Amino acid sequence: MNTSARIKKLIMLVFFTLITHNTHASSLKQVNVEQGTLEGTIEANLTVFKGVPFARPPVGELRWKAPQPPASWQGVREAKKYAPAPIQAGNPVSGISEDSLYLNIWTPAKSADEQLPVFVWIYGGGFSFGSSSDPIFDGTQLANKGVIVVSIAYRVGQLGFLAHPELNKESKAGVSGNYGLLDQIAALKWLKKNISAFGGDANNLTIAGESAGGISVSMLAASPLAEGLINKVISQSGGSFGPTRTINYPGENMSTLKQAQAEGVDYVKQFGASSIAELRKVDASKFIPKGWSLPGGWPIVDGYVIKDDQYKLYQQGQFNDVPALIGYNSDEGLSFVWDPDVNKFVAGVKKRYGPFAERLLDAYPVAKNSIPRSARNLVRDVAFGWHTWSWAKLQTQYGNAPVYLYYFDHHPKRKQGAKDEDHGSAHGHEIAYMFKNLNKSDPNITQDDLKMSETMATYWTNFAKNGHPNNDTLPNWPAFDNEKPTTMYFQEQLKIGPVPDKNSLNVLDSYFKWRRTPEGEKWANNVAN
Repeated sequence: MNTSARIKKLIMLVFFTLITHNTHASSLKQVNVEQGTLEGTIEANLTVFKGVPFARPPVGELRWKAPQPPASWQGVREAKKYAPAPIQAGNPVSGISEDSLYLNIWTPAKSADEQLPVFVWIYGGGFSFGSSSDPIFDGTQLANKGVIVVSIAYRVGQLGFLAHPELNKESKAGVSGNYGLLDQIAALKWLKKNISAFGGDANNLTIAGESAGGISVSMLAASPLAEGLINKVISQSGGSFGPTRTINYPGENMSTLKQAQAEGVDYVKQFGASSIAELRKVDASKFIPKGWSLPGGWPIVDGYVIKDDQYKLYQQGQFNDVPALIGYNSDEGLSFVWDPDVNKFVAGVKKRYGPFAERLLDAYPVAKNSIPRSARNLVRDVAFGWHTWSWAKLQTQYGNAPVYLYYFDHHPKRKQGAKDEDHGSAHGHEIAYMFKNLNKSDPNITQDDLKMSETMATYWTNFAKNGHPNNDTLPNWPAFDNEKPTTMYFQEQLKIGPVPDKNSLNVLDSYFKWRRTPEGEKWANNVAN
């Protein structure tokens, strides 16, 4: 072969390689799902689909009804931008609309037969706010670690959780409320049917969330309607193991259907509507709350989506027994103790906990002129820590799947206005680390931050892939053991240690056990009245 022929052959080989590489890289730009063909965009070695409908718009006659399967379409539907977030008082970057039941997908797969693990994110926001379009939830970095990342939307506030006698009668299950949780379940059903088209393994699906998202994960882990839809769960600052409420206090905010529908009747009165049918004609913007006032909407024990008090369900073995990675942050209370008045704090504890108040003030002491981290930890534990610890104990005792417990306490010494020892990691602080979405242009971001972010993302994606967080490069994270309970501490140096503030948690545990007794229920009724 002469030189000219060899050069021509080399050029053809390079051209063929480029063509096949580009075809391979973009082979999932268009995918066929049950409803039609979707077209996404190629970004950062991924194919990204945004604004994918998983249910019909819950508007008009479908307001306050369980989500219905999405309609089919003809031709190619572009899935290149986020859909609006649900109606709320917040200000999401994608805007708000009652038509909000969409999901987003970041897939690193180059073909539909790769069978990659699927990581599904559920946003938080107290069931009153939230958006899958929040930049901190961008799935690019996690997806580039070998998992398909999905973020889903669900209805919040009264549009997501209104219970009412008329709505009970409309339902085949005879219940109402919990529409937001039914949205989450509908999204999982859609993924079960369609994620293989994006290169995903429908039998290796992990649900994850933080705050209300983590609480949602906890509820789905105990819901019979989610059976077979989830293979692993991750809950960050979540869990819902408190008793049904008599008083609407953090940690005890699960109402019964009877309570919720009575409150729903009162809520509806403000609109002057004579029926739910008439209320469905009211413009959705009228349901935007003036501020964050709870209860603005919250899941309820309806006997259908949520069968009973979740603590009791676990004791009875009635839960989806799948591997769980769960934890909370060291200073969650920093985000929720707004009034610095020590006297008001103490008075609130005495009203909130009655005969257990003094024991809890000893376990979580206040200072003379301030509410230090030790006192804020009571707020942390009653809302998050106790629930997470109880979840780990209950699943370990009554289930077979492993639980991995963590405590996020990464707070580099750059905080201003307070002593370092008075601050830990606040509510939601871990999310940007886990998603690897720290703002690298921020001069405050350190190499320790970036290292922590990489570590968390690796543990989380390992768990999504394998059902455990470990590999050969990171410190071993043992499963929780009731005989020798340990926690992974995410600090400047990773370490395995005891459950944080366990003695204090034991006091809080005794309070919750008492609250479930007739004496405790009687006390709560007296306080409520």
